[in-house]
Amino acid sequence: MPSTSGPSSTERLALIAGAGIGGLTAGLALARQGWAVHILEAASGFREVGAGLQLGPNAVKVLSALGVSDAVRAVAFEPEALELRLGRSGRPVFRIPLDEAGWGAPYYHVHRADLVETLAAELLKTGQAEIRFGTRAEQYSTDGDQPQLKLDSGAILSGSLIVGADGIHSRLRAQIAGPDAPRFTGNVAWRATVPIERLDRLPPPTACVWAGKGRHAVTYRVRNGELANFVGVVERSDWTTESWTEKGSKAEALADFAGWDLTITELINKADSHFRWALFDRNPLQRWTDGPVALLGDACHPMLPFQAQGAAMAIEDAWVLADSLKTAGDVSAGLARYEARRMHRTTRMQAASRANMGLFHRRSARARLGTYGPMWLAGSVAPGFVRSRLDWIYAHDVTAKGQ
Repeated sequence: MPSTSGPSSTERLALIAGAGIGGLTAGLALARQGWAVHILEAASGFREVGAGLQLGPNAVKVLSALGVSDAVRAVAFEPEALELRLGRSGRPVFRIPLDEAGWGAPYYHVHRADLVETLAAELLKTGQAEIRFGTRAEQYSTDGDQPQLKLDSGAILSGSLIVGADGIHSRLRAQIAGPDAPRFTGNVAWRATVPIERLDRLPPPTACVWAGKGRHAVTYRVRNGELANFVGVVERSDWTTESWTEKGSKAEALADFAGWDLTITELINKADSHFRWALFDRNPLQRWTDGPVALLGDACHPMLPFQAQGAAMAIEDAWVLADSLKTAGDVSAGLARYEARRMHRTTRMQAASRANMGLFHRRSARARLGTYGPMWLAGSVAPGFVRSRLDWIYAHDVTAKGQ
């Protein structure tokens, strides 16, 4: 997608490092308020990287408030339910029908590339923005009247606001919070997509977690149900590369899920490519902002994928950042308010994601019975209770007054 030129004045000009989901959503939220937005992206263009992702009702409420929910829905898939199954047998543990959940918005499954392109198109329609590819933000300075952003080319840009939405390897985070110290979790994740038409055993039309001994899988559909998405997480310590684009072999992926339900093994067998990445955990940051500079999304609260809320938290961040600036006396005060409004929720989500890593990987028969037996019973006799345990995630609405 080519860059387009927005207003050149530095008055109410936001410089955003990163054209991912968080950066684009923040750009759109700010542009809707009349800000000029320049997004700086290190990659040479948008690429089909990252496969599928889940957007819970809490994220969809923001997309709706920004006027893009219908455009996202046009390229998404709406699952029937959230469910947990046993990986080897496929036996259901519990199921939460989404049409009965009462969380105030739909649940979408979407390909990451489709969401990024939809957000970028809507942002450029505002006439308030430009996206520059092949441009990496290296460091910022708050000396002088306005913050400045130094690029890898040596060029220096000035604006009234700088947002670091440049992901888990953020250059700007190191300036604000110091050096990063990630911990390898002992888990490696596989991902793959397969056209539905290739499959004899279709994955259920749900957001489905398949739990097993020292591993779990997640299946769902994207692109209006035309593509099946697979994520498989396995406990192993012999591979620690944190990259979304590293390929593994089909044979290795099949070995990791040998003996599992045929729905899982067929997905692996019929995928063209099998990507894998090591999962690292990071402590919550104590500081996200430095005057007129703020971090957003994975740059400040990267989380393990076990709550499927990474993209949703970045989308929530984007709304709250723009909303906090709307009524603040100055940019620094607005960003301090943004940090205060977001830090507790994202820290809690990081902890919940970490906890699910163990929940899905029970190793002994006794531990599996003690964990999944009560879940099955609760899902059978008190489904409302199971659903209510997720209300804090999905019923939350950052666009509501007072949030």
